[in-house]
Amino acid sequence: MKRGLEMLGVAAIDVAGHTGFHLDACQTLSDNHPGKSLAGIYADSFTDHAGQLLELSSIAVADAWFTKKPFIDAVCGAGFQFVGRMRDDANLKYRYTGPRKPGRGRPQVYEGKVNHKDIKAGYFHDVELADGTLATTAVVYAVSLKRNVRVVRVPFGKTHKLCFSTDTEMDAVTIVRYYRLRFQIEFIYRDAKQFTGLENCQARSENKLDFHFNLALTATNVAKAAHWLSIPKEKRASFSMADIKTMNHNALLMDRFFSTFGVNPHLKKNQKLVKELLLYGTIAA
Repeated sequence: MKRGLEMLGVAAIDVAGHTGFHLDACQTLSDNHPGKSLAGIYADSFTDHAGQLLELSSIAVADAWFTKKPFIDAVCGAGFQFVGRMRDDANLKYRYTGPRKPGRGRPQVYEGKVNHKDIKAGYFHDVELADGTLATTAVVYAVSLKRNVRVVRVPFGKTHKLCFSTDTEMDAVTIVRYYRLRFQIEFIYRDAKQFTGLENCQARSENKLDFHFNLALTATNVAKAAHWLSIPKEKRASFSMADIKTMNHNALLMDRFFSTFGVNPHLKKNQKLVKELLLYGTIAA
């Protein structure tokens, strides 16, 4: 990978529909942000659209790479709450909630470091996730982020994964649900690479590349809205960009056959055959 070929993408997640929609994509061009780290560049790109994004949601979700103080400070400073994932061995401290000791001096704030292999009793509380998994949760102090966060320890084989939220009042089930939904963004880029030519542009102009990236990703939104959202929720199968491409190809080919051979596809006796040919080669068929 070379400089300028990396891209930051922002998407909206439909929690009820369990899918994602592309919002904006931009190249990571360090020359446009002199003196900024990569996390700082990403933070600027996100906060530049804060007003528009807040109209959709006040919750920002990102993968573990974005769990960095400069990025989270910028996102939270723009009015969002952040949901993400920490390292499995993240440096966390128990908060002291007992009575203040009499006398002079600074009151006790923390009660030792969290040992992930030996959790102190009484701090983490059990919670059952939506899929039936038993996890534990607590509000702790994250040393690297210099703020209190709610963490959820989700079992993963013989170890665990740490999901967290900067909103300490957010319940553990919601935190894990939102973080898992983040993966829907990956499907947008997969579909755009495979079916809408995301990586096929040969232009060198920054503006032309920006237009191409966003047009290719927006095409997945259009396909999803036209062929998937129109189906009642209880009847929807999994969204498949491959099926949509196949059906449009079949429709184009059939239209050519109908016009060439003078066949009327709208006759009642032809409707069943037309539907079978339209769905020919799709996964659902």
